[in-house]
Amino acid sequence: MMSQELSRRKFLVNAALAGSILPLVAEKGFAQRSAANADVPKINIFSKHLQFLNYKDMAEAAKEIGFDGIDLTVRPKGHVLPERVENDLPMAVEAMKKVGFSPLLMATAVEDSNNAIDKKVLETAASQGIKYYRMNWYKYNDQKTIPQSLDEYREKIAGLSQLNKKLNITGCYQNHAGRMVGASLFEIWEILKKADLNHMGAQYDIRHATLEGGLSWQTGYNLIEPSIKTIVLKDFMWDKGNGKWAPKSMPFGEGMVDFKTYFKLLKDHNIQAPICLHLEYPLGGADQGADKITVAPKVVFDAMKRDLQKVKELWQQA
Repeated sequence: MMSQELSRRKFLVNAALAGSILPLVAEKGFAQRSAANADVPKINIFSKHLQFLNYKDMAEAAKEIGFDGIDLTVRPKGHVLPERVENDLPMAVEAMKKVGFSPLLMATAVEDSNNAIDKKVLETAASQGIKYYRMNWYKYNDQKTIPQSLDEYREKIAGLSQLNKKLNITGCYQNHAGRMVGASLFEIWEILKKADLNHMGAQYDIRHATLEGGLSWQTGYNLIEPSIKTIVLKDFMWDKGNGKWAPKSMPFGEGMVDFKTYFKLLKDHNIQAPICLHLEYPLGGADQGADKITVAPKVVFDAMKRDLQKVKELWQQA
């Protein structure tokens, strides 16, 4: 990945020539829009989509596009590899600080407080000022009943929450569609029952909640709302290909997620959780965290800028 690093000069020149991330202050009406968007929450970008850049260029790109911070991938195949966390995480954080970002969020594969690497990741992150992390997803064991599996993971979550308390960091379990633990918010509610909820909670994903919950997604939201610590934003629609229906990731606001209703809920309930934007529709590999992409960086930057602006528009309309 590091062989693909762009020099600051080349990066900025190419971006300027492409017109993808020109300084926002040059845009007509920026002052008026800034006032109108005064109540829009701060939006972070998922570094998964910028893994084709080194730490410095990642931070500079996110800042130029207009994000307020970065949710850093600290996991296998991430921006920071777990086995190199003590060396590389401080470098990534320093690059973020240089553009004015505060370290806040990371996405990890952490799942057990007794795992030496998991513990080292959390200790290093806490020392760097990171406040929230998304943990790994648990899997069901075919040799156990679902209640037995949930009992096991409830204990692991409780153990992690105690380590989190010691380090003053907060863990989050993301609801994610599919067969892993947590497709249903009721599962997450169950495994959080023994945790210290000051240091452990949920990362609420409206895309996956809508996919799994259909018309009942608000029920799951109401259940887990007191435990929501962080929020991720993305969109999808159902699509039929080769005779089979499957979820298809979409640009923000172009899918079937009811963001106006969702954003109104967040406003009405005064949810202050940090927010991260994901772009999982095709972007030449950037959508999947590739360190080499098959499209020009401009394509990725333009998509990020467009989705970020759409978030702000829908927030205002909610």
